Amino acid sequence: MAQSVPNPTFDAVEQVPDRIGKYVIVNEVGRGSTGVVYLSHDPYYGRDVAIKVYKSPHSMAEDKARIARKMFLSEAHMVGMLHHANILPIYDAGEENGRCYIVTEHVHGARTLSDYCHSESLLRLDQVVEVIFKCAKALHYAHSRGVIHRDIKPSNILLTHDGDVRIIDFGIALVAGSDLSGIEGVAGSPSYMSPEQVQGLEIGNRSDLYSLGAVMYELLTGERPFHANTLARLLHQIVYSTPQPIHLLRREVPEELETVVAQVLQKDPQQRYRNGAELAAALTRVHQCLRAISGTIDQSEQLRMLRMLKFFHDFSQTEIHEVLQSGSWQEFVAGDQLVRQGELDDRLYIIVSGNCQVERNSVTIGRIGTGGCFGEASYVPGAIRQATVRAVTPVTALSVSSTLLEQVSSSCQLRFNRVFLRSLIQRLQGAERVHTS
Repeated sequence: MAQSVPNPTFDAVEQVPDRIGKYVIVNEVGRGSTGVVYLSHDPYYGRDVAIKVYKSPHSMAEDKARIARKMFLSEAHMVGMLHHANILPIYDAGEENGRCYIVTEHVHGARTLSDYCHSESLLRLDQVVEVIFKCAKALHYAHSRGVIHRDIKPSNILLTHDGDVRIIDFGIALVAGSDLSGIEGVAGSPSYMSPEQVQGLEIGNRSDLYSLGAVMYELLTGERPFHANTLARLLHQIVYSTPQPIHLLRREVPEELETVVAQVLQKDPQQRYRNGAELAAALTRVHQCLRAISGTIDQSEQLRMLRMLKFFHDFSQTEIHEVLQSGSWQEFVAGDQLVRQGELDDRLYIIVSGNCQVERNSVTIGRIGTGGCFGEASYVPGAIRQATVRAVTPVTALSVSSTLLEQVSSSCQLRFNRVFLRSLIQRLQGAERVHTS
């Protein structure tokens, strides 16, 4: 097994260059700790490409930098041989004027999973399962070809408009059989490192699965498995502590899904799933369980129920489907709080059936019935809820993340915002008439 090799990063220019290699640069599209990403167009193949130019670790000795460059180019070639639908393809790699770069597919409009790791923008449970399933299959493919990623984290996984996944940045990948062992150090992102990676032990495919499990935990809860105010404490927790049970952070997560996360986060690699295919199989069983839990109301029935609401009268079937995909179908019993005064929440709510009352400082100030909507605070970043909305009867509601809503078509966004704001104004005018009569 090869020794760990740190990320070979090289100079990134301050100004946007006119050209890198044979590629004419259009503009800068991203900047991170390891380098800068530019957009270009490959006229030969007629496709847009992303070019990542790596920064330079100035502390690296020249002999080690030379080995790192050699490793970078050889392993970029190796990763470039991976052809999987859920791995971002590497088209080209090179070095120019001391700068190393790779050329990859450019996925228009895709976001990293980091956007969905906050309590106000969590994906639906079934979406999380589907995303991690695809990642597990992709990692199994890479592992079976001798490539270990070593830096699986939310910012290294893209989610496209149509719900597809791309694992990116194999820049510190470990290639089995490599003889480049002259560089020392630990690579990766601390919060997602496996215990064996933290301790500098030999790592294999199950280390990537642990990191994927940490990503799954965060997608489900909005919190990382471990967090501390110093790096030393964080690493100690990864090696010795147990994460907080998921159901305490998100009550609707079923036991079957929590069990999968617990197994993939085992301290001992031998206690985890043997490979990505085994993890994917477990997630398939969980997905079947989620469908059973959701009851008899399938998506076609949900669409039918939404179509009957006045809110959606002007929407096309496709636009209603887009909104449904951006939301979460939720059930509440009488007395449940849909939202709580003083909380941060970017979700907009549409009452599919049932009745709610609006309370401020424990005083009822209004009611919202079937077809009604609320959540105006989500239009102001960082705003807190000014009232509590409580179910008076059993309530079915569609909660729509404003973050996910940004990904739907422009026509759907415009229609949704117009109807939502019109409904809000009508409700406020009604409340004003009550108070002045």
